[in-house]
Amino acid sequence: MKILVCITNVPDTTSRIAFINNDTEFDKSGIQYVIGPYDDFALARAVELKEELGGTVTALNVGEAYGDPVIRKALAIGADDAIRINSFPKDSFFVAKQIAEVVKKGGYDLVLMGRESSDFNGGQVHGMVGEMVGLPVVSPVMKLDIENGKAKIAREIDGGKEFLEVNLPFIAGCQEPIAEWKIPNMRGIMSARTKPLQVLEPVGDETRISLKKFSLPPEKGEVKMIDEDNVEELVQLLKNEAKVI
Repeated sequence: MKILVCITNVPDTTSRIAFINNDTEFDKSGIQYVIGPYDDFALARAVELKEELGGTVTALNVGEAYGDPVIRKALAIGADDAIRINSFPKDSFFVAKQIAEVVKKGGYDLVLMGRESSDFNGGQVHGMVGEMVGLPVVSPVMKLDIENGKAKIAREIDGGKEFLEVNLPFIAGCQEPIAEWKIPNMRGIMSARTKPLQVLEPVGDETRISLKKFSLPPEKGEVKMIDEDNVEELVQLLKNEAKVI
């Protein structure tokens, strides 16, 4: 089985976020980058499927060279090789177009990615890629098994779960608990240094949105402590100040 896993390169949640150039650009200085959390689940399940069924796993990232350590981590976890499209991920359409070109040429049986990235939270890329290459898309996928050339899937829907069967190839947007996160061991870290990482130039530069300005969320207000027995005061505050009831 030939599996492609698309990974994002996102700031660690402990990183301090700031903007530069009149708040029009993200300040990359001092930022610790990690694999997008949902992509981590996709990668972990891809490695498990490779171990169960045989085959290869290729990690794909649309990003600049500063993301190479994150790609090497994917290789250490169990991907066999990697591709980096050498460009800043300008928007969902641009990223999807780059992924689609790789999918068209790669002959993959399965394309996995996170349900969304943890920085922009768009949740659009998998659907766009599916439209561009003519493959079915299922998201968010919580369980994925392959039997006799078909994928058996459980995905989250409003109020419950939906169970599906899909013919290969197809594209899945993944989330927990599809697999347990994997931590690279020393052998994986050492082998990742010699695994191939192919750098390709982007196909075009078309985007569909224009960014005007970034802004940080407002600071949290003061916390009011209410005695646990003073239910009346709590209700009044929720009604008159928080305005949630």
